[in-house]
Amino acid sequence: MLVSRRSCLTGGGAAGIALLSGCARAPAATRIGFIVKQPEAQWFQDEWRFARAAGRKLGFEIIAIGAEDGDRVLAALNTLYARFAAGFIICAPDPRLGPAIAGFARTTGLKPMSVDDRLMAADGRPIADIPYTGISAVSIGRLAGEAAAAEATRRGWARDTTGILRISFDSLETGRERTAGAVAALRAAGYPTTAIKDAPQRTSDTEGAFSAAAPVLTANARYDRWIILGLNDETVIGGVRAAEGLSLGSTEIIGVGIGGSEAAIAELAKPSPTGFHASVLLSPRAHGYDTAAAMYRWITTGRAPPPVTLTSGRLLTRANYRDVLAQEGMA
Repeated sequence: MLVSRRSCLTGGGAAGIALLSGCARAPAATRIGFIVKQPEAQWFQDEWRFARAAGRKLGFEIIAIGAEDGDRVLAALNTLYARFAAGFIICAPDPRLGPAIAGFARTTGLKPMSVDDRLMAADGRPIADIPYTGISAVSIGRLAGEAAAAEATRRGWARDTTGILRISFDSLETGRERTAGAVAALRAAGYPTTAIKDAPQRTSDTEGAFSAAAPVLTANARYDRWIILGLNDETVIGGVRAAEGLSLGSTEIIGVGIGGSEAAIAELAKPSPTGFHASVLLSPRAHGYDTAAAMYRWITTGRAPPPVTLTSGRLLTRANYRDVLAQEGMA
């Protein structure tokens, strides 16, 4: 059900009259909705923070709403319409909500953008006329693989005694693409297919990765050095802990994560190096500030954002993580 822009709840007295008056006309400043599927997650908190920074600089207001399921998405869209938003950016809890979201935008005239997860049509294809900003999962993975290969070369590791542990979460397309990019980079660096050992995980966290990695490492004891890859930092840290549990030291492990999470920063900040060598930092600034600014330009000038914008990442190591975080506004 579509909520009227002029509908409102009123109470008695002057407060009710003021509220009714406020519902009767649009606000002076442009309002842009920013809906995310996991409002408690640091990534989405950072997206909101950067979107608000864009609003302060350019002169618009962000209405930030968390929507963990389809019903909450519909409620959030109705809220934005009732509050005179001119457009919205959304990371939906399910990309298959695409037709409903696109239909709402057409009916109300709100301009839509999707971020992080692309909205899908009923036939399973991306909705081409909704601009999308996402992460190039393959490129991110390739950067992780290249970093691991470069560090192994620096250490003088022989390829025939180096195992590659791919902690896999192939049910998630992004996870599959990230690890595929990493493996492709290592193959290009000369590592044989036989060195790649898959460790399917049931959950994409550190505990799930540890449980997946330990038996694979044990079964492949012929390798005395390991490159460890996965879809995120937590996965790689779980693999590193499993390798350490088999008495492998930091000089015998090269783990490269993805995300630049707090867990990764904690590893890189430890006084002594661990097997967690690096992380590929994803940019919430690009997904928050840049998308909000693009939406504002679309609303005020009619210049639509590109149909697809894919972002890459930056490598964080013990040597540079403080500087890179400061440059990204995340220190």
